[in-house]
Amino acid sequence: MNNVGHGIFCKKKYVSPAQCLTVFCHLFMSFPARRNLLPRFQVYGVEGRNATALFSAAGKQDNLEQVEKELVTVSVRHKKLSGIMANPHVKRSIKQRTFTDTLTKKEMSPIIVNLINVMADNGRLTLTSDVLSAFSKMSVHRGEVFGNVTTAQPLDAANLQDLKVALSGFLAKGETLKLESKSDPSILGGMIVSIGDKYVDMSTKTKIQKLTKIIRET
Repeated sequence: MNNVGHGIFCKKKYVSPAQCLTVFCHLFMSFPARRNLLPRFQVYGVEGRNATALFSAAGKQDNLEQVEKELVTVSVRHKKLSGIMANPHVKRSIKQRTFTDTLTKKEMSPIIVNLINVMADNGRLTLTSDVLSAFSKMSVHRGEVFGNVTTAQPLDAANLQDLKVALSGFLAKGETLKLESKSDPSILGGMIVSIGDKYVDMSTKTKIQKLTKIIRET
């Protein structure tokens, strides 16, 4: 059993990404339907608490969409300043002033600047990217559902679009899919797909593990 391209060879028969997708859809349809595909997203830990505080503050000000847009700018600026933020030889006060001055010049919302100041005071500026990621996942308030697909090699645009279209068919009315894809050579072939609380592993690695277990038990 070998992987070739994005597909797999199973019992001397090549299984293409499109065929994997067809099998996946049949498996996905076997799950019982549910009204809410994805519950309200909660993120735990320090980054979760900070993201929740920002989310709550923005919600009270009816400013969620604006804050989300501004966080894109914050993310870009943080990447550019990451060298300074991660440098243990740079004083915390300098890091804080550098970051907040940059955000102020970009006319960021006060609640975002306040969050950065609080994180700086607590020595947690290095968690900025984690907080931004957590906040992004909370955008489920707009009916966004997060999904992930893992393949041995990167999917091309056509296969990724086919998968997204197929998965979107399982969403409730008014929901939109935000699909992330990544490659992991260790799965050998096939794909692993998750969306909301549903998960299907059709990787070659898992197939081999199951077959090996059956052989050992017989």
